[in-house]
Amino acid sequence: MGEIEDAIERAEHEAFTREPPKTLQGRINFLMRQLGSARAVAAELGVTPDSVNRYRRGARKHPPAAVTARIDAAVRARWQPGVRRRRRRQAAAATGITVETRARFGYTAPVGSTDDGRFRRLTVHLPAEYARRLFQAREQGASEGQLRGIVAEGLRDVYFRDGGRRAGELDVSLTDIDYIDVAF
Repeated sequence: MGEIEDAIERAEHEAFTREPPKTLQGRINFLMRQLGSARAVAAELGVTPDSVNRYRRGARKHPPAAVTARIDAAVRARWQPGVRRRRRRQAAAATGITVETRARFGYTAPVGSTDDGRFRRLTVHLPAEYARRLFQAREQGASEGQLRGIVAEGLRDVYFRDGGRRAGELDVSLTDIDYIDVAF
C-alpha cells in the first residue's frame, strides 16, 4: 500500500464504534468466523493450520512479533466493514475529507513566477467531490500516483487557487510526502 492508501485506512480505523478483540484467542476466533477455516486463516497469516489451532485453543499465547503484526492487520482490515462503508459514503456525499500533510509541492505557473518545489505543511478540507473520486479510484485499484494526483488536484483547487479566485493557471503536483493524514 502507498502513503495515501495507508492514510485512508488509518482514518477508517478511527471510525470504529467498538475496539477489535484484544486477546490473541479473540482475534484468531474472529478471523476464523470471517474466513471459515484454520487453513484459510493460516494462509492469510503465513503460518501453519496447526499454529492457528494452537493460538485458538490458548496452547500458544505469544506468537513472533511479525505474526502478531499480521494478525492485527488482518483483524483491522475486516473489522466493522459496515461502519467503514457508511463513513466513506457520508464523506463522498456530503462532508468531504480533511487532508493534513507535509509534502513537497511542485508548481507549473506562467512566466515570472517560481516553479521550484518546496515543502509546505497544509491542513485543508476538501469537498465531497474529491472524497468520492478518491474512494472510487481506491476501490478500482488505482496506483499511488493516481491517488496523489486526485489529492494534488483537490489541494490545488481549494488551497492554491482558492476556489478559482486566484492563480488560475497554476498547476500543482504532490511529490515528496513527509507525512499525510486523512480524516472523514
